[in-house]
Amino acid sequence: MSHPYTELKGRALGLLVVICAAFFLDALDVSMLNVAVPDVGAALHMTSSLPWVVAGYVLGFGGVLLFGGRAADIFGRRRVLLTALAGFVFMSALGGLAWNAEVLIATRFLKGVAAAFTAPAALSLLTASFAEGPARNRALSFYTATGSAGFTLGLAFGGLLTEWNWRAVFFMPAVAGLLTLIAGYVLIDRDQPQRRRGHLDLAGALTVTAAMMSIVYALTTGPERGWGSPGTWAFFVAGTVALVVFVMVERTVKVPLIPLHLFTSWPRIRANLIAPGLVGGWGAAQFLLTLYMQDTRGWTPLQTAAAFWPCGILGLFLAPYVARLIARIGLLGVMSLGLGLSVGSYALLQLIEVGSPYWSGLFPVFALIGLAFTLVFATASITATAGVPAEEQGIAGGVLQTSIQFGTALMLAVTAAVYTSNLDTSAGPIDQVDAYRAGWWVPLIVAIACLTLAVAGLRRTQESREDVIERVAA
Repeated sequence: MSHPYTELKGRALGLLVVICAAFFLDALDVSMLNVAVPDVGAALHMTSSLPWVVAGYVLGFGGVLLFGGRAADIFGRRRVLLTALAGFVFMSALGGLAWNAEVLIATRFLKGVAAAFTAPAALSLLTASFAEGPARNRALSFYTATGSAGFTLGLAFGGLLTEWNWRAVFFMPAVAGLLTLIAGYVLIDRDQPQRRRGHLDLAGALTVTAAMMSIVYALTTGPERGWGSPGTWAFFVAGTVALVVFVMVERTVKVPLIPLHLFTSWPRIRANLIAPGLVGGWGAAQFLLTLYMQDTRGWTPLQTAAAFWPCGILGLFLAPYVARLIARIGLLGVMSLGLGLSVGSYALLQLIEVGSPYWSGLFPVFALIGLAFTLVFATASITATAGVPAEEQGIAGGVLQTSIQFGTALMLAVTAAVYTSNLDTSAGPIDQVDAYRAGWWVPLIVAIACLTLAVAGLRRTQESREDVIERVAA
């Protein structure tokens, strides 16, 4: 491909389908396993090690994301994406065959590492393949919506497959990943030679990976070990020291792993603050909503999964119109609109009662956040990668996804802490709902802060509405 695509048709449409399939697969896999964890633990006799079925993936994914993003820039996006997809498929199949807890946790960690390469490679392939403006905006809108739909459908598939056999939860992504791999081999153009030029900043890669893994490990194990425990603080300190060393290394090397000029653009910084607020807030709210529906209401995992359907499906319906909306009111306008919807969604959670009807109580919450997710994540992705040279698209995507990973871990930890501090285990359902509401204040406050940040940027801009339309949509 010599020039970026300007229309979503023909080979460009096929490429977009493959990229969206890779993102869909990552989201599907994560949510399916969340439903299957209890059955997995019972089958493999896992007790204290059970949380590591999820935490192992988080550690591998969050720890290697920045390295994965830079690898896509240096070694070629197609090469990195297809190689990592092959690893994803192999680890999925091996996880389905796991005969003990150790094997399963190891496959989950390595699967997270594979996803840390597929995620930034897929995003950078999209942003480099579609020209800035309407084509890229539409492509990113569909990309965002398919990820949301993948997570939602994964809950349903996870419930269905777990009722049959928990191993199917691992084999299904393996089959879907293999089909995506074959399609990618056929539809993705070979990397251009110049895209593989450059040198890997090995010192930077090692220090940032050590920093990310240490901090992610501390955030993941903190709730269980205690935030004040020496072990938790030791990993926080180790991660911080490694991060300082990484910054020092990046200032001295000729070709840094993360070009520091990526952090000189205020719109890009704003996008990397708002995106984790959105994704992390919804992850935290969803965690408590799942407890509310299953523990307080007594719903089955399958009923709970079905309740979340508006989150993904409505986003898919909205996706074709996001680019048009951006052309009318600009990136910050659409982002502010989406954040306003998220504030409304979390505010409605404060009205939830023990027996709230689905259609008048929960459905509006899911509908609003589903629409908000598509609007905000799409515009944040566009902003985080806009104006970035083609040879740095991978690391720009890696920075965005790393910020989301940290935001999600931090939001979940804070929300869980607020919830447990307000929970009386001997109390009845009404007191349980009071504890949920206390926890739901965390994503609501963060959503309000993100909305304030977006609106402030909207007010500061000196461009006229016509200038915004010309710059974004031309």
